[in-house]
Amino acid sequence: MLCGVESARLDRAESFADVEACGLCGSSRRTTRFEEPPYRVVRCSDCGLVYVTPRLRPEVLPEVYAGDYWRSGSPKRRGYADYVADAPLYLRTFEKRWRLVRRFAAGPGRALDVGCAAGYWLRVLAERGWDVTGVEPSAEIAAHARHALGASRVHQGDLASAHFESGRFDLVTLWDVVEHVPDPLALVREAARVLSPGGVLVLETQNVESRFARLLGPRWQHFKHLEHLYHFGPASLSALLARAGLEPVHRTARYGGKHVSVAFLRERATRLHPALARVLRPLALVDRWHAYVNVFDEMVVVARRTAS
Repeated sequence: MLCGVESARLDRAESFADVEACGLCGSSRRTTRFEEPPYRVVRCSDCGLVYVTPRLRPEVLPEVYAGDYWRSGSPKRRGYADYVADAPLYLRTFEKRWRLVRRFAAGPGRALDVGCAAGYWLRVLAERGWDVTGVEPSAEIAAHARHALGASRVHQGDLASAHFESGRFDLVTLWDVVEHVPDPLALVREAARVLSPGGVLVLETQNVESRFARLLGPRWQHFKHLEHLYHFGPASLSALLARAGLEPVHRTARYGGKHVSVAFLRERATRLHPALARVLRPLALVDRWHAYVNVFDEMVVVARRTAS
């Protein structure tokens, strides 16, 4: 059962630390895009990476992803309304994304999903003959992936602690992951290390430079400061991949959408204006209805490991 009380440390001032340098290029030069005290969303003046300061200290950050993250009472601020109950929607989303991945991954082969959560993407791959492995830091949601796929196929922890041999995987995927980790460059470098020669890495993250993000400004739904530590644009994401020894071969917003319920759309609409909660309340009668929604504010990049 995914439940629990949110860690009290997530709201304590001593749990946070200021970020002094860009996590991509190391520059301390930056400009402030906006503030939501105690947070500031800033843009690196040298590489353009957008990030949040202050942020949770590394020893506190894992508490964000406790059981109540996956069944959150306040998904606007943190987590998901009910990640497990929405399994059919995530499976449909990944079925659609498979149409992109299959164009670049010859397969079936060995696949690794970093941040696999309940293992929905791995289930889509396994049905197509792939030998699948997952890595998931959150013990609560990793238990669901282990139940579905087998305990030996899901490492509970981070990628570095899995100690995979170099070149093991033909396909490595990171869906909605790099924005969450304190050191995205270290993560992607490790993902590149375990990628086989000629293998494919697929990475998806939000696009802070998209028209939708610029239109909404601070109201953009991906500004969730406890968990979204970084916000990439096309240039900063390309720089991240290059520094990790990866060469982008395809980038698209077409497959960045998701199958979502009416309940999800109602909840997210309140971020635009609280009054919308009352206006849209009659739609609660059809909360379980769903549709594929893509506002083109997320990007999916396919990359290959460079010779060096």
